[in-house]
Amino acid sequence: MGRHPRRDLLAGLTVAIVALPLALGFGISSGLGAEAGLATAVVAGALAAVFGGSGLQVSGPTGAMTVVLVPIMHAHGAPGVLTVGVLAGLMLVALAIGRAGRYMALVPAPVVEGFTIGIACVIGLQQIPGALGVPAPEGDKVTGIAWQAVLDFAAEPRWWPPAVAVGVAALMLVGARRWPTVPFSLLAVAAATVVAELAGLPLARIGALPAGLPAPSLSFLDPGALGSLLAPAVAVAALAALESLLSAAVADGMSVSHRHDPDRELFGQGLANLVAPLFGGVPATGAIARTAVNVRAGASSRLAALAHAGILAVIIYAASGLVARIPLAALAGVLLATAVRMVEAGSVRAMVRSTRGDAVVLGLTAVATLALDLVQAVILGLLVAGALALRAIARDVRLDAMPIRPDLPGDHTEAEHDLLAEHIVAYRLDGPLFFAAAHRFLLELSEVAAVSVVILRMSRVTTIDASGALVLGDAIERLERRGITVYVSGIRDGHHRPLHALGVIARLDAEGRVLATTPEAIEAARDRLRRDGVLTRP
Repeated sequence: MGRHPRRDLLAGLTVAIVALPLALGFGISSGLGAEAGLATAVVAGALAAVFGGSGLQVSGPTGAMTVVLVPIMHAHGAPGVLTVGVLAGLMLVALAIGRAGRYMALVPAPVVEGFTIGIACVIGLQQIPGALGVPAPEGDKVTGIAWQAVLDFAAEPRWWPPAVAVGVAALMLVGARRWPTVPFSLLAVAAATVVAELAGLPLARIGALPAGLPAPSLSFLDPGALGSLLAPAVAVAALAALESLLSAAVADGMSVSHRHDPDRELFGQGLANLVAPLFGGVPATGAIARTAVNVRAGASSRLAALAHAGILAVIIYAASGLVARIPLAALAGVLLATAVRMVEAGSVRAMVRSTRGDAVVLGLTAVATLALDLVQAVILGLLVAGALALRAIARDVRLDAMPIRPDLPGDHTEAEHDLLAEHIVAYRLDGPLFFAAAHRFLLELSEVAAVSVVILRMSRVTTIDASGALVLGDAIERLERRGITVYVSGIRDGHHRPLHALGVIARLDAEGRVLATTPEAIEAARDRLRRDGVLTRP
């Protein structure tokens, strides 16, 4: 933190300017108010900066987390949201101790992209009441709330709120495209506030804010409600882990040599979520947009994220009166523009065009995020992506007949070569022999023509599970019932255990029909045919 303090402090100031309207907007969207968003940005932002696993990450309230918190707020009120934050913090610390951070990298890119698109749609729909200047209708389904807000506006239209929201969003989107380093979100909100004050526009404002953070308290905890809040806490913890590690990975990609520690990042986020609710803050995660701004502004250490939290704390204590005059429609415009900028059109087009499976996973995850719980959407996307991946792997499993060549060891006459070709066939198995590919393997091997000996070459089997081992045993039994002798060659060291444990090759091994190499198996098969009188010595 002492290498480039001036550069880090300037980066922290830039991020704070960008984060102020977002913290206010996400706090209001969560239902706990603007002060909750600011408290989260300060407390969680400082703790995650110090104890997290990324030196460039900026944490605070995010749109994705707001989407999860709205139904919790509707069902359990503010105490429920704060309790869920504490429980989620404990879960994140447990994940860090269990070293679960590395597994978050296994989430496929189409799932993440579809998840992001769905969240962007939900955030946009959440801003409809504020942008139209109507009270937010009751309910926990964002599509129903947005539609009811449109109907309320149509019954009694007031055009100043949508004009302000559209103006702020347009200034942010157009300005950021031409001058990406300028904090147009703050400029747009400031301009909307000044115009509204000077013109006396009838716009709803944020309202009075406390001049500082509240004293820490645990009075919101209700032990009797903990059981009903466990499931929402799991959803919040899963989202916090996923979004934070994704944001940290984005920071790594934007920097030259920085690499985050995923388990330490989970610990830092867990600690942040444990403490932020004590000050009235909502659950927090790593924020991709603010982290990207931090890296682009030249941040090189944790000092930048820590400075961002400190500057926001100064604003809370010194400028709460000015913040209270900001129109709600202006914050709605900020979040509408944020939702639009969350979707990378080029990345979406590339994934849709890459494979049909990627397009299906992306679209399904996006729709599920909009229609279902966010964690359910991610689980659904992972299940579909996993099923498609297994199908693709299963298609790569091959069973190829290999010719018995004269150049293999053994003293063969030309007649013997002909007899070997007629009576011995070798099959090479390529790829993983597991449950998804086992059935097709059984069907192919069952179609072996009438021969005396089948040699199964297994040196290229990459993995074998219980299903694959059982199917292999079934195939061997079917061949032997037809009078075909089976030899096995080239079993890898790690594959002996499942084959012996399930009794697949124990009998063959006892009879000397499990060989290390294919030439040895051919020699053993030739000796067997000679004993049976099929082959005659020269």
